[in-house]
Amino acid sequence: MEELPPLARFGRWSATGLLEVTDDPSVLDSEGWWAVVADFEGRLVCARFADVREDPAGAAPPDGRSWRGPARDAWRSSLDQGAYTAGVRRIREYIAAGTVYQANLCRVLSAPLPDEGAGGGRVDVDALTGLLARGNPAPYAGTVRLPAHGVEVATASPELFLRRDGGRVESGPIKGTGRTEQDLLEKDHAENVMIVDLVRNDLGRVCRTGTVTVPELCVVEKHPGLVHLVSTVAGELSPGAGWPELLAAAFPPGSVTGAPKASALRIIRELETAPRGPYCGAVGWVDADRGIAELAVGIRTFWYDRPAGELRFGTGAGITWGSDPEGEWRETELKASRLLAIASAPQ
Repeated sequence: MEELPPLARFGRWSATGLLEVTDDPSVLDSEGWWAVVADFEGRLVCARFADVREDPAGAAPPDGRSWRGPARDAWRSSLDQGAYTAGVRRIREYIAAGTVYQANLCRVLSAPLPDEGAGGGRVDVDALTGLLARGNPAPYAGTVRLPAHGVEVATASPELFLRRDGGRVESGPIKGTGRTEQDLLEKDHAENVMIVDLVRNDLGRVCRTGTVTVPELCVVEKHPGLVHLVSTVAGELSPGAGWPELLAAAFPPGSVTGAPKASALRIIRELETAPRGPYCGAVGWVDADRGIAELAVGIRTFWYDRPAGELRFGTGAGITWGSDPEGEWRETELKASRLLAIASAPQ
């Protein structure tokens, strides 16, 4: 069966006509319009497109009716409830020992998609993006479809990783999740402030001294089925600092690693049993001609593992000393439930 053509779609942008694909971040400071997907483990894919259309009303993805999702009960987790809560307890031990203040613990959910040869047609993550746009609208929703390069991503991310306008850069870390604002605890606010400090330090490595600020701290944002605490960190890039330096300083995103970041990453490697892939990485676009860009943190994100024939999705929570293991498991379930229901076949 003929492969679907390469495509990228984000908000008002829709791009076709693939020109080149590279893992060199310096191209993002050159020319052209690029779709970007960075795996949590560090793999970077930058794809330049020739035909980029801007529609102020939004370039709508398909209506989703062509999507054939997995059975609702087919999803399997890389960490079951027992392993996840044990991981939370282990992180609390590390916090007590002074190794880390906070660490994100995530699990990857996988489910086989229906056989493409059984009348189901081709797997099209853009059709899944269409379903997500209707059932779970998100500010950084989008598609990157590059089957020949192992990238097929549909995201409904609510979280800004990096926005750039010339030399100004901005990040919008999320920490704190509940069904309602009343569910947000003192622990959530403390966690958010910790991650804001981490992001300030990250951006401070590549921004001019004195320009890194926090315009918004712990603002409640409402999203379908839940609320988040969101902060904004901004700064002005130092002369000579471009995308290679910015990504080296800020990636992976602090909100999905922990603080200190190096210690949190070591703990993540110890406790998590599956690679995160695009989940907790970065997904978005860069317009090098205009010097503007918007990369989201790859949360609320599905990706198709074509060799395995499986759809994957990640969910996780930030663990602090005040974390309750069962409560953190429930938070991962809350974050996943609505999106898995949308992506799965009707019961």
